[in-house]
Amino acid sequence: MVLHNIFFLVLAGAAYFTLIPLFEKQVSDAKAERSVEGSSRESYQEVVSRARITLFLVLGIIYVLAVAVLEIVIMPLYVYQPLKRMLDADAATQAGDRTQELIPDREIMGDEIGYLMRSRNKTVASLRHHEDELAAALQRLEEQDRLVSLGLLSASVAHELNTPLAVLNGSIEKLIETTADPHTLDRLERMQRVTQRLRRISESLVDFSRVRKQHMEPLTVRPLIDEAWSLVAIDEKASSVQFGNHVKPEHHVIGNSDRLLQVFVNLLRNALEATQPGGHIEAESRPAERAGAHGMVISVNDDGSGIPPDVLPDIFDAFVTARLDARGTGLGLTVAEGIVTQHGGAIAANNRPEGGASLEVWLPT
Repeated sequence: MVLHNIFFLVLAGAAYFTLIPLFEKQVSDAKAERSVEGSSRESYQEVVSRARITLFLVLGIIYVLAVAVLEIVIMPLYVYQPLKRMLDADAATQAGDRTQELIPDREIMGDEIGYLMRSRNKTVASLRHHEDELAAALQRLEEQDRLVSLGLLSASVAHELNTPLAVLNGSIEKLIETTADPHTLDRLERMQRVTQRLRRISESLVDFSRVRKQHMEPLTVRPLIDEAWSLVAIDEKASSVQFGNHVKPEHHVIGNSDRLLQVFVNLLRNALEATQPGGHIEAESRPAERAGAHGMVISVNDDGSGIPPDVLPDIFDAFVTARLDARGTGLGLTVAEGIVTQHGGAIAANNRPEGGASLEVWLPT
């Protein structure tokens, strides 16, 4: 490694410039002693022996110091610590701790070990990316399997509903023909509209198992909201809730009236279930662009308890609901999202700062 080469180069230079003056001094002292005092050969050998001992001691001390500096300073700082950091990161990877498995750039040096750290980070990040893609694909596959099962169930339910609905619709038509009371006729006509809507819903259930071409046309939103509320208002609870349709009369969207009516019935029904007696439900509209396309946002707001935080992220998933009882199966918003998506739109849910929930539907114009 570069650091080791520089270290031993400095060490060699230090030894060289330390020993040369010692040798020169020892030799000059020996020559001076022989010439001045006429010492014997044995005294000269003693001088050489002292020089050798001095050289051995100096080299020994330099070696010990070099090893000490190498093992105490250089190796821990540039080798042991980086290797321990890599081992800790590997342990975090094996434990599934994504917050500790990548080594921060500030801890990576510019040497060979740093190169290994960067390579390891890239490998781990790539593996995690592939794992996330695989997990998302498996989740989509599970959702598709669940929707396939739901489609088969829906087709079966639709088949069972068609016959009694046809009988009920025929009976209502006969009652309309045999009565002249305006109040009774009004209620029978509402029942007939509800029956016809049930038949359309029955037909839409088949859409889970086969694709149907839907007729799209410009639709005025305000009458659609009024029609949806008239169907929801059959519930006795609606009489204790104040509803306001603030959608502007000139606002329109492109879509299928029957399918969008189903969307707003689901949204209004959810709002009604969440609102306490004396509460308020409001429908509003405003123009908005999405991904460069012109559209309209229709929002249904209530002043109920809001959507639980643990439910909100998955509110449009099938069978997700805060009230899994006889009045809620968790499919209404899933169906609504599917219809809106088929219209090229988008749907979102959030809790209002002043309390209650807001569901917004964006549809193209």
